[in-house]
Amino acid sequence: MKKENENVDQFLKKFENQWDVEEMNSHHQLDFLNKLNNKKKPKKNYYAVWGIAASIVLLLGISVFYNTNQKPKEFKFASHETRRTDSIFNILIDNELVKLKEKSSPENEQIINDALKQMKVFDADYQKIINELQKNGENKQIIYAMISNLQTRISFLQTVLQKIEENENLKNTTHEKTL
Repeated sequence: MKKENENVDQFLKKFENQWDVEEMNSHHQLDFLNKLNNKKKPKKNYYAVWGIAASIVLLLGISVFYNTNQKPKEFKFASHETRRTDSIFNILIDNELVKLKEKSSPENEQIINDALKQMKVFDADYQKIINELQKNGENKQIIYAMISNLQTRISFLQTVLQKIEENENLKNTTHEKTL
């Protein structure tokens, strides 16, 4: 232990002139206490609030997505033939919509948006027909109106797709001639 004390003493003597021995300002303690008392309140973490807000937005997005895609796919009140016809036409319409969305580009954006708006109008008309079918039962006029609406939607989507392809072909041929 004595040897250790000697080592510490030697070490301290070695650095004796290098120690900071200057006294503190007389107001140092008061300045320190003032800073300690005036310390700002810590910022609140809003992680929980942001998490709740993000969850609400996510749930709203999911509910909007599922509500817009809900169609009465199964008509318990309709005959087997009517349900089958509706199913076939809706598959064709869905395929045409997929093709339309695949053609999405900045040049085609306006055409596609207008087409989708028109499809919403057709869907609203179709829903009225289905409500009428449910209310009054099947008759030739209602079935004809249903089939006509479905055919109109398919032909409309095909016409839009043709128009988009014509625009793309025109653009390509124009670029080829200018080169």
